[in-house]
Amino acid sequence: MEPLFEKPLDLSDRDLPRYIAIEGPIGVGKTTLAKRLAQTFNYDTLLENTGANPFLESAYTDPKSAALPAQLFFLFHRSQLIQQLRQGDMFEPTHIADFLMEKDQVFAEATLGDEELKLYQQVYEQMTFDAPGPDLVVYLQAPVKVLHERIQQRAKTLDRHINIDYLNTLNDAYMRFFHFYDQSPLLIVNAAELDLANNEEHYRKLVEHMLTATSGRHYYNPTPTL
Repeated sequence: MEPLFEKPLDLSDRDLPRYIAIEGPIGVGKTTLAKRLAQTFNYDTLLENTGANPFLESAYTDPKSAALPAQLFFLFHRSQLIQQLRQGDMFEPTHIADFLMEKDQVFAEATLGDEELKLYQQVYEQMTFDAPGPDLVVYLQAPVKVLHERIQQRAKTLDRHINIDYLNTLNDAYMRFFHFYDQSPLLIVNAAELDLANNEEHYRKLVEHMLTATSGRHYYNPTPTL
């Protein structure tokens, strides 16, 4: 493994986004990138704790019976994390999150039946009406085959219950969501060949590209390196 920083990135003259949300399907590297950015920028993190969801394993193996409680648990958890932003200094927020609050509906629409979705949406509308928006959203993409391989290599045994069909459904839901997303500056990243945990060059080039995405929609499709 290469060291995190051979030479610190010089950010002294850069106008940094104060609140960044990293998004993408399971296994794409959201939390890895969020933690590295927090270290680079000296920001606080808002990280999901998927292991705390007592309904998650059942949702993977028996989604018809457990999808709704699993989804509501995540909704409450994410809302509590966002509450930290509202309670802090909203004029000087400096946070990296490995989720976007609106993402919750992506999962809900992909996993819930019609009546369950109606109930979920009623709860969602009551809990997220004043969630602050990020200054930059980074959407990491990768093919389902790559996601599945990464999930199988992870230490989290719970995630290994995820099957290809579920990943396909989730990947399609993400692509539809971000096709229309325009609430914040958006950087769409092809992460299929990126090793953000171990490759310093991959990480540095992504950060440099991120800091140019100050408005609108941008794309980053890195050239594969040996």
